[in-house]
Amino acid sequence: MQRQSPDLVEGRLPVFVFPTELVFYADTQASHKQVLTLYNPYEFALKFKVMCTAPNKYAVVDATGAVRPQCCVDIVIRHRDVRACHYGVIDKFRLQVSEQSQRKALGRKDVMATLLPSAAQAPPQAPPQEEERRMKEQLADSVFFEQPAIQTESRAASGGPSLLTVLLGLVCMAALMLPTLGEQESTVPVYLHLSVNKKLVAAYVLGLLTMVILRT
Repeated sequence: MQRQSPDLVEGRLPVFVFPTELVFYADTQASHKQVLTLYNPYEFALKFKVMCTAPNKYAVVDATGAVRPQCCVDIVIRHRDVRACHYGVIDKFRLQVSEQSQRKALGRKDVMATLLPSAAQAPPQAPPQEEERRMKEQLADSVFFEQPAIQTESRAASGGPSLLTVLLGLVCMAALMLPTLGEQESTVPVYLHLSVNKKLVAAYVLGLLTMVILRT
């Protein structure tokens, strides 16, 4: 029996993205590449689009795509204009999601991006209330442009991830493939059915492991 997605109002679908802020450091080459992980904990597939207020400063791999139900995708973002004139400038990325068969946006998530001269000059974290107020003010007048997709860059061969990392990743993938708690007509035993919260944790851990693997 085919599942049907719920009747959702435009813009009301929660979007799960990690991390919620990108910080690039001019003196640290490794930080010029960041990874955003988009999670889909729902029972239906999502398509996504990445937009940015300063698309000429960044290169985004797979700026558009789809996420299968209860899976996640990694979006690689590179800062390609590291200059002193951009220090402290706050840019914004917007991840907009919708159903594959629909055009209207069901949800969106804004992620701030900042270039700093050095990791030693990173400002202290502001209190949550003050940070939320500041983000709302900065995002109020932002204009977002569609981010053009580019081809995935080939990476030099390295030592690769550790065996523990690979095994943990396989465990998380297996957990995401198990039936959801309450799902009917499944041949898998009931004690192997996982709740949505557990699958979200597995997707979160898998996203972190993917970041580690991409940076090796």
